[in-house]
Amino acid sequence: LSSADLSSADLSSADLSSADLSSADLSSADLSSADLSSADLSSADLSSANLINAELRQGDLREAKLIKANLIKADLSLAYLREAYLSLADLREAYLINAELSLAKLIKAKLIKADLSLADLSSANLIKADLSSAKLIKADLSSADLKGANLSSANLKGANLSSAYLENISWDEDTKWDNVRGLETAINVPEALKNDLTSP
Repeated sequence: LSSADLSSADLSSADLSSADLSSADLSSADLSSADLSSADLSSADLSSANLINAELRQGDLREAKLIKANLIKADLSLAYLREAYLSLADLREAYLINAELSLAKLIKAKLIKADLSLADLSSANLIKADLSSAKLIKADLSSADLKGANLSSANLKGANLSSAYLENISWDEDTKWDNVRGLETAINVPEALKNDLTSP
């Protein structure tokens, strides 16, 4: 199925585990509840695809296009998403535990209540991403661009923010910063946040 044209196809609940879908056109396809675990989706076009509840665990999605894709409650644990395009994607309540998202583009992505614990988001573009109530426990956000991101009620316990860009981020009293690393090298840390973290 490599390079196949499956745009707008109905593949809901399909078993595509370990399938080779590299460079396939799956734009606007219905892949809700599909099993794509360990599938090769590298450089595939999944723009505007419906991936609600899809199983993508350990999938290879490097450089895949997932712009405006619906990934609500999708399981992307241990998935390889390096340099993937996820801008405007809906990842509410998605599982991204231990996912590799370095250099991924997540501009204005919805990551509300997503679990990104232990995820590698180094050098990822998260400008204006909504990470409210997201779990970022021990996530690697080094050199990530979080300009204008919403971190209200997010859990950043033990996260690495070395050289991360934090200009105009929003947070609240429920945002957890315990044992966050690298803030001293983070760029444009809001003064109010510095005060919050240093006050007893």
